[in-house]
Amino acid sequence: MKKATRFVGLDAHAESIAVAVAESGRNGEVRSLGTIPNRLEAIRKLIQKLGGPKGLQVCYEAGPTGYALYWQLAKLGVECEVIAPTLIPTKAGDRVKTDRRDAIKLARCYRAGELTAVWVPDRDHEALRDLVRAREAAKKDQLRARHRLGKFLLRAGEHLPMKMDAWSSAYMQWVRGLKFDHMAKQATMVDYLGEIDHLAARIERLEQAIDDAVKLAPPTMRAVIDGLQALRGLAKLSATTIAVEVGYFSRFAKPSKLMAYAGATPSEYSTGGSRRQGAITKTGNAHLRRVLYEVSWSYRHRPALGHALKQRQRALPAHLNEIGWKAQHRLHRRYQVLVAKGKPHCKVITAIGRELLGFIWAIATRVERDHEASQPKKLAS
Repeated sequence: MKKATRFVGLDAHAESIAVAVAESGRNGEVRSLGTIPNRLEAIRKLIQKLGGPKGLQVCYEAGPTGYALYWQLAKLGVECEVIAPTLIPTKAGDRVKTDRRDAIKLARCYRAGELTAVWVPDRDHEALRDLVRAREAAKKDQLRARHRLGKFLLRAGEHLPMKMDAWSSAYMQWVRGLKFDHMAKQATMVDYLGEIDHLAARIERLEQAIDDAVKLAPPTMRAVIDGLQALRGLAKLSATTIAVEVGYFSRFAKPSKLMAYAGATPSEYSTGGSRRQGAITKTGNAHLRRVLYEVSWSYRHRPALGHALKQRQRALPAHLNEIGWKAQHRLHRRYQVLVAKGKPHCKVITAIGRELLGFIWAIATRVERDHEASQPKKLAS
């Protein structure tokens, strides 16, 4: 961090921003500057009031307002950091919370170097991430809609005439053939079916939009998405989700940092000579953790190269395919060992997912390094 004369804390909301300033030095004054509208013109006037962007260090909490304020400040030439809210120090006995106090605390802690900044994606990256998360939300809505219809059929006493997979084409054909004597029940089933059909079309539309967006993504991101598909269970959609949720993999110096970012590391309570570890912290990216554990179920099977995996690996470099093959052997063996010890399957998959992140980090950082090395170097002026 460059030497600054003033540290500014912003408590940002949709319509207003509470502002506080901490002067440099341990005993520098910390004061509130009141509240301004959350508009570009008001922010520009604030920066002018503080003497211009030179010598300012500004921070605000990550939240529902996103990174719009960050980009506005960057456009004005102000150095800004977005702070992880859960890592802001808090006093156990502090029971008063206001926007003014929050802004003052941000400014004071920022000056002391006690805040942790989050990685801010660029606009292309953020747009693709929003699209991927929209598809994830649609899948959750589809699951709820299917549960409603399934429970309705259960209450109505309808049973499958033969064994078939739920929500398969045969299952849906059977459901559509059901007729109820009571008009209200028939109307209910038609409505539930209409919602399921609507969500299926919505998901298909979003997945097509993701495919189109990936083609227009930055070259390094496209290379990472392709490289991750060397791993078993990581098709294009899963690889895209991981890539957009993590961002630039090389910002993690080692795999354990990425594991902590995903909230997949064990919690710990150690004191004196005792050391006790518990469940995973879950203090990380939940979207990344979800898709990671879905992929991890693939490694309960013996190592093999199926048709789909062969097709994905065909265009990839040999060294990435070797990492993928090594991951299959390592993770399947780990799965067998943990199951043989009697560990619950959910805990086994959690452990597999954590180790899988190590292979993901190895592939992604290698791809980023190779891609950066292949770019023409800019000549010094």
